Amino acid sequence: MADVIFFEKPGCGGNARQKALLEQAGHRVLARDLLSEPWTAETLRPFFGDRPVADWFNRAAPAVKSGEVAPESMDEAGALAAMVERPLLIRRPLMQVGDRRDCGFETDRVDAWIGLGGARTEGRMEGCLRPDMPPCPKP
Repeated sequence: MADVIFFEKPGCGGNARQKALLEQAGHRVLARDLLSEPWTAETLRPFFGDRPVADWFNRAAPAVKSGEVAPESMDEAGALAAMVERPLLIRRPLMQVGDRRDCGFETDRVDAWIGLGGARTEGRMEGCLRPDMPPCPKP
């Protein structure tokens, strides 16, 4: 099984479900605080691979939900600068296994990458489960 470096927002219910699924599949999760990591454009960029820039964003972030930040109108440099300044904009979790990095928790994608061994949970594994609620409190 894999050692998964897992950048999360502490206290996020979605991230807690994702970590539990990884652990259920036999992986060791090494959780890190996404919001306090000293990100730079160079350290952040590899997590997004060839995904479109708009897919790099946390759609539940208040600045995205309010329209203050419009992911579809941002280029790579602008997106990275915004995320370094405000890490809550980063789609989470960010995960690293060995030299490979990825963002988000698409179950099929994670299963193809490191395997989930049949481990499954009910409901959505990515995104806020409380779309009509105020944002989660800061850790």
